[in-house]
Amino acid sequence: MGRSQAVVVSREQLDSATRQRIEQAVLDIFAEREFHRVGLIEVARGANVSLQTLYKYYGSKEALLFSALEAWLGKLAARMIDHLQGIEDYKERLRKVFWVVLDFFEKNPKVAQIQMSSVYVNTWRKQEQFDNPALFGPFMKVLAEGRARGVLNNAVDEKYLLDFIMGVLQRVVFMYVHRGMKDSMTAQAPALFEMLWRAIAAPGRA
Repeated sequence: MGRSQAVVVSREQLDSATRQRIEQAVLDIFAEREFHRVGLIEVARGANVSLQTLYKYYGSKEALLFSALEAWLGKLAARMIDHLQGIEDYKERLRKVFWVVLDFFEKNPKVAQIQMSSVYVNTWRKQEQFDNPALFGPFMKVLAEGRARGVLNNAVDEKYLLDFIMGVLQRVVFMYVHRGMKDSMTAQAPALFEMLWRAIAAPGRA
């Protein structure tokens, strides 16, 4: 049976220490080079596992990359959800989430580098984790409630508010990496958020 036809074993059976080494190796290697320039053997060596282990639990280079990316972004999602649910005031809730995202990528710039250099969006959007319902479901609920209570701009649907927020965050993070990570994003977060808030708040609430 060829590798493309091999049955992939659930990654839940992979011990956590080995899985963490693999995810770290993916982060270190794919952040430095484009997807097509990375070989699985490099990841295997970086994680101190066999090539057979990668094929057994991941099946392909694409699955390996997206699984590791999902794990890293899952850590960010957990923090974001905590703050979405932990503060009553809508502005303060979104302000904290905005800061959390910038803080995460400031501490983990390689995650952004992977998204910039190795992730093909057309392939990623076909992955189950691309829509991330565990994160964006609660986020959309908060935005919908904010619109219903007259706090957030009601001229557009909440999905466009989400696009606006995430678009600003993505641009800030990507340019932070592109410009050499010289200036702290979190130091600029208060001013940047106030700019964003004026754009998404209901008229008269900014």
